[in-house]
Amino acid sequence: MGMVYQGSQLVTSDISSMLKTLPELQRLERNIDLLAWEQPLDSANMKPGHWQKLARQIYEYDEQYDGFVVIHGTDTMAWTASALSFMLEGLKKPIIFTGAQLPMNELRSDARDNLVNALYLAGEQVNGEPVLQEAAIFFDRFLWRGNRSRKVQSNHFDAFMSENYPALAEVGVGIEFNKSVLYRTDKSPRLLDEIDARVALIRIYPGITREQVQAVLSIPDLKGCVLETYGSGNMPTDVWLLQALKDASSKGIVLLNVSQCVGGMVKQGKYATSEELSQMGVVGGEDLTTEAAMVKLMFVLANKPYRDEVKKSLRISLRGEMS
Repeated sequence: MGMVYQGSQLVTSDISSMLKTLPELQRLERNIDLLAWEQPLDSANMKPGHWQKLARQIYEYDEQYDGFVVIHGTDTMAWTASALSFMLEGLKKPIIFTGAQLPMNELRSDARDNLVNALYLAGEQVNGEPVLQEAAIFFDRFLWRGNRSRKVQSNHFDAFMSENYPALAEVGVGIEFNKSVLYRTDKSPRLLDEIDARVALIRIYPGITREQVQAVLSIPDLKGCVLETYGSGNMPTDVWLLQALKDASSKGIVLLNVSQCVGGMVKQGKYATSEELSQMGVVGGEDLTTEAAMVKLMFVLANKPYRDEVKKSLRISLRGEMS
């Protein structure tokens, strides 16, 4: 949203001055304060430490504002939205992420519409209570649950989707909230900002080798690994592969199985090729996205009370991230 051209390349810039002169913001019936990081960050450079910084800032200002809009690059937006959904437990305020496929200073940019609608949605209340009480992504007319979303387009304006969960709201001439699917919790607000990034990802593919798998599973001090498997959780039944996973599990490395498919879910044991995974203690990730699975694993490994029962915590929905 805030990038500018430097020659033929897009680079980060200070978006503050752009927003202050945006005429649409002057017409919004919202009191808006802007907090910008001193150093603009391309979202490709986002790391768990940045999630922590952002979560702490929002938690610090929780009582001062009715809602929050986070301007974020699209590449890792689903990762950050997932992270904040876990780290800000019980926060009964909207946290809406938005961005753009074209920079704001481009004539055909989608930035203005995305930002104005995100700010509008963040301020929507009924009887003094925010309609939205979760981390979400607004992009191109649709509001999606953050930990259910994925970036699926780099060329079109409809960059995000949530195949396994319906839109929280659709913006057209009017605004229609899908109230039956909005997240609600009785938990009290608290910040759980510890992250254990000692996790890895193995994407199964035809021809994957013993050396590749062992290289990942032998990473020093590895605590968990997400397996991206075929279809409903299937993978090759090569003896060496199953043994490598069994050895990793016996060492205490937590294995979480998610599907490579955009839609659908893991059902370990439905096919013989996934039955052995259940027997060795691999956790079936149901309909978790890869982004949510990785972040949830980092979160659960680090925070009490979840880390006391890691596998149990992975099997249940903590923030509406899985069915």
